[in-house]
Amino acid sequence: METVIRFGSFIALFIIMALWETQRPRRMPAQPKSRHWRTNLSLLALDALLVRLLLGAGAYATALYAGQHGWGLFNLIAWPAWVEFLLAWLLLDFALYLQHVISHALPVFWRLHRVHHTDLDFDLTTGVRFHPVEIILSMIYKIAAVTALGASPWVVLVFEVILNGASVFNHGNVHIPEKMDRWLRLLIVTPDMHRVHHSSAVNETNSNFGFSISLWDRLCGTYRAQPALGQLGFEIGLKEYRARLGFLDLLLLPLRGKLGQYSFKKDSGEA
Repeated sequence: METVIRFGSFIALFIIMALWETQRPRRMPAQPKSRHWRTNLSLLALDALLVRLLLGAGAYATALYAGQHGWGLFNLIAWPAWVEFLLAWLLLDFALYLQHVISHALPVFWRLHRVHHTDLDFDLTTGVRFHPVEIILSMIYKIAAVTALGASPWVVLVFEVILNGASVFNHGNVHIPEKMDRWLRLLIVTPDMHRVHHSSAVNETNSNFGFSISLWDRLCGTYRAQPALGQLGFEIGLKEYRARLGFLDLLLLPLRGKLGQYSFKKDSGEA
């Protein structure tokens, strides 16, 4: 049932966003969509297969096990369901915000995470473009967070559905009226907000790390409203990777480049 809910909701939102991108794109694509989608969706298929084989149901199964053994914060006290949901969702979302910052700050993680940032386009498939090793490490991190919190399985399932949906939505190449976007981003991460994070300018890459809600970037000082060159004028991707990278190129990318590079380092763009 967990798999059906997660997969079904992801497919439904993916189709909606794909249709929205077709009807109201925000930017013109930099490369043929067929090649772009084939590369990114191939990574998604490999990521999903490896996670299922190595970690099974992951965070959801961990929540079941933690509940059965009384592990974690929310198993120590009888919380009202709405309080547990709100606190668990906020804490898990903040944990992923911190993980995202760390993936830019530490060289060993940046080598993996730059697979996501080498995309020369920004559309819904960018939201699933991650190296398999990063996905596995991210799942282990979420399992640890779920264990520490002891959130109930249904809360974790809802969080996973929201997280997957947010990744597809906030990477969407979709046009949202500016006034509506300003109101939406008071609470959630919009495509225009997150697109800044995919700028090739280092100071813009190191901003807007949030996944679902915009609160953490505002509280932690990493929020940037707009790119310096405007939404239609700035360059997507990383300066050192301006050629289109195929599926095998992306799998081998963490092994390439000089050691010690990380996103916060000013010369991190040097090959």
